[in-house]
Amino acid sequence: MTAQSQDERGEPKVVLLVRLLNAIDEGRHSFADLKLRIADGKPPSTRTLRRYLSILADAGFPWYFDRRLGTYRFSEGYSLKRLNLSSRELFGLVTLKRLGASLGGTLASAIDDAASKLVEIADARGAVQLETGSSLALRIDQVVLEPEAERVFETLREAEIARRRVSFKYIDKKGARSERNVDPYGFIVSNGRVYLVGYDHTRSDMRVFAVDNASAPRVLPNRFERPVDFDLNAFGAHSLSGVHHSAQPTEVTIRFSPIVARAARRARVAPQRAISERDDGSLEIVYAVAEPLEIVRWSLGWGGEAEVVAPDSARDAARAMIDQIARQYQR
Repeated sequence: MTAQSQDERGEPKVVLLVRLLNAIDEGRHSFADLKLRIADGKPPSTRTLRRYLSILADAGFPWYFDRRLGTYRFSEGYSLKRLNLSSRELFGLVTLKRLGASLGGTLASAIDDAASKLVEIADARGAVQLETGSSLALRIDQVVLEPEAERVFETLREAEIARRRVSFKYIDKKGARSERNVDPYGFIVSNGRVYLVGYDHTRSDMRVFAVDNASAPRVLPNRFERPVDFDLNAFGAHSLSGVHHSAQPTEVTIRFSPIVARAARRARVAPQRAISERDDGSLEIVYAVAEPLEIVRWSLGWGGEAEVVAPDSARDAARAMIDQIARQYQR
């Protein structure tokens, strides 16, 4: 062992440097703590420890001193730890990447970046399966935003993260134009579109906005705090699309013929439902929904094998939709 490869205590320098790297990776040690952390009986001198830190920096390890916490740590996203992923966790990572590819656009890019970063700190087995795992295919409506809508989404997302109110111009589904001042609470991805959920100060109520119908967004200086009891998942829990909200959901009953009964039972389009089996093998399913028209439109996808039974308002809506379709085909 040469003199250059050992410190003043006679321990191999590489051993001390590895101990120092592990201590920095923990992210909770001050300068004095580092001395004790890498010591094996006798702490190194201040000069020696500074020299070791300099060696690590020259070697490309991105450590820095966090003045707020008074500790040494690595830059965000960097770690010496390797992830030893289980088969289940690997499957989850592959699913995440496939999901991102199915969504497309900005969301795909964000998910792919996250998955790639996980791969960087995963074992080789994880990297191989992520790149070659073709045993899973997902078919989801792609979220494709035009360049301008992408820019609007990025501005709204930045405002949501910073808890800043945002102003934008909006065109609703009837073509009415308005300008809105909104506290952005979060986003819902549904049926290939991205929706903003937030408190609309223009209407003094919660509202949902299709991002591709918004333009000219401006982040305002007003700050807001999202209500502690607000839950984005619960907001649209009774909606098939997730974009409708109702404090009191409406029960809609649909009868399915024996031919599609099994498939209808498995189609969990609404989280709250009650199933009744009939003597002839058909099913009646009562769905609790925020917007009855959503479940009525969905039921028409089963053709003549499904019938809206109740309430009368939902049945009338189904009849009106069918009449409209019939008139279109008569032309």
